[in-house]
Amino acid sequence: MARLVALLRGINLGSKRRVAMADLRALFEELGYTEVRTVLQSGNAVFTGPKAKARAKLEKALAERFGFDIDVILRTMEELHEVVDADPFGADVTDATRYFVVFLDAAPDAKALRAITEQDFSPDRVAAGGRELYAWCPDGMQGSRLMRELGKPGLAGTATVRNWSTVNKLLE
Repeated sequence: MARLVALLRGINLGSKRRVAMADLRALFEELGYTEVRTVLQSGNAVFTGPKAKARAKLEKALAERFGFDIDVILRTMEELHEVVDADPFGADVTDATRYFVVFLDAAPDAKALRAITEQDFSPDRVAAGGRELYAWCPDGMQGSRLMRELGKPGLAGTATVRNWSTVNKLLE
């Protein structure tokens, strides 16, 4: 059994897509997962169970329980450690809440990624690493041209963003 992290996309950002963390934990347990805990209110769950088919199983159960589609990005704890170990901007980051990891469901489309990495988004910076993109936005996410570009379709099927503080809380 693997220790897994589920990153749920787009919940608890507005009044229409609310999911109580206690309800989320209960659903995971009903699905047979163990050692379930949620981190913050933004749709992060750490749990133990088989990784095979977990994403599809979770997305189906979430839609049935909560009445709307919720995309899930899965990582093992080992993969999450690798994300932190690969940190390309660590020495430059002065505020972990303005440093973001974009978790993708697959490796990014090479052409779409090249179109982004060849642009100058100063003072924002981006680096790619496997199924993650690292975005250092010293002035924050709101109003960032880089973050708008990363949010456009075509880079990958599904993406969800967590700031560096949250990524590290998931490892604790």
